[in-house]
Amino acid sequence: MTQLNPSFAKLGVRDEIVRALADNGIEHPFAIQELTLPLALAGDDLIGQARTGMGKTYAFGVPLLHRVSTDESRPLTGTPRALVVVPTRELCLQVYDDLAAASKYLSGPDRKFTVTSIYGGRPYEPQIEALRKGVDVVVGTPGRLLDLAQQGHLQLGGLSVLVLDEADEMLDLGFLPDIERILRLTPDDRQSMLFSATMPDPIITLARTFMNQPTHIRAEAPHSAATHDTTEQFAYRAHALDKAELVSRILQAEGRGATMIFTRTKRTAQKVSDELAERGFKVDAVHGDLGQGAREKALKSFRTGAVDVLVATDVAARGIDIDDVTHVINYQCPEDEQAYVHRIGRTGRAGKTGVAITLVDWDELPRWEMIDKALDLGCPDPAETYSSSPHIYEELGIPTDATGNVGAARRSGAKRRSDDADGSETRISSSADSADRPARTRNRTRRRTRGGKPVTGHVEGAATSDEGDAAPVAESDDTAGEASHAGRRRRRRRPRKTEAATQVATTG
Repeated sequence: MTQLNPSFAKLGVRDEIVRALADNGIEHPFAIQELTLPLALAGDDLIGQARTGMGKTYAFGVPLLHRVSTDESRPLTGTPRALVVVPTRELCLQVYDDLAAASKYLSGPDRKFTVTSIYGGRPYEPQIEALRKGVDVVVGTPGRLLDLAQQGHLQLGGLSVLVLDEADEMLDLGFLPDIERILRLTPDDRQSMLFSATMPDPIITLARTFMNQPTHIRAEAPHSAATHDTTEQFAYRAHALDKAELVSRILQAEGRGATMIFTRTKRTAQKVSDELAERGFKVDAVHGDLGQGAREKALKSFRTGAVDVLVATDVAARGIDIDDVTHVINYQCPEDEQAYVHRIGRTGRAGKTGVAITLVDWDELPRWEMIDKALDLGCPDPAETYSSSPHIYEELGIPTDATGNVGAARRSGAKRRSDDADGSETRISSSADSADRPARTRNRTRRRTRGGKPVTGHVEGAATSDEGDAAPVAESDDTAGEASHAGRRRRRRRPRKTEAATQVATTG
């Protein structure tokens, strides 16, 4: 029999949930969880504020599962009793996995406790079918949730618990209007929990409008640093043309494990991924130009260790929750201090140590100075650094004999959807295939027409030729044009010379 975790058990959590957490090696609650659980289990509205990687998922997930499975006023009938709204597909899948694992020992009166995920980029039919069969907890992204709710497939009138996770990111992505529409479809007596790393004014306004006297919980003191103390941070001024070489050497640093590289644009993410693959690194990419299937495949490869380098854009930062990331590299300077915090929050999680490296180009210095000042990093003017600079080898533990290549070129796992759309790869493969394909021969008889009607005789004034010779000439437009043009020149010159000679003879 699995020994119950005394910490969670003492906080009043159901034994089935405690057992499931213990199976996953979760024995002690983090600070945000310990502060949140008593209020959340009592049904109070709350706002949880903590940095990325502090355990916010179980801070709302554990009390959510406990309350939904023990609420006698709203028994489990297959109508959703809890809704978790998240900003990205990747985070949706991560939260879904965590809640499904924590609820594996729970059950309803006559059916198994069910958690499902609802997000865009996937067909509607399987998600509608899952809702039709009955679910207890729904995790989803705003757009698809609102769409299914307006179609009548997702019933929100029976909710007991509503959670908004990563609310500041949903604000940045423009989801606030959809969130407000979803909230208006839920009952007034629901419990609401909002979790966010930062609290901008629109989020505060949203909380005041739709929450009932929420308690604001911070896992740390207000003056604490925005970044993890366990993350060692470096900043270097790097030239754009040398960044690939520089990153190749950083990836050979001693103790480097799973590594995330962040870019500001989708095109740069794919370019960096392709370049590193050419240099022999096991790398994949996650960005908006990829289909949902490709993104999920890349994340799965990164989680399982099939690839140990993942290149991502800022949007993907919220959906990747892996505790073993040792290095984060900002290939391009983040947009602002919040983006910087979210990026480097991928490492140094759950008390583990990590390394965050930011490469600042010359035109990015003003933005970096703003970030440095806002977070008090103490490095407003990064040292000019190249792939051959001795100090970076010493500071990051890079072997002195490291080069820009680690092996044979690999095939990058991610391919942009635009590559398939523009047909460039198809054209190349078609031309290659045609080189081995035998030339086609024309077997049908060529018919001469005029005005849509068949013509049996020769066109007046046309040069006489065998009908069988016309078909091969017609296969090449250039050849036919030159032959026709040459024929016309010969026909015009001969009559002119004859007429001129006749006129001279007559005159004489």
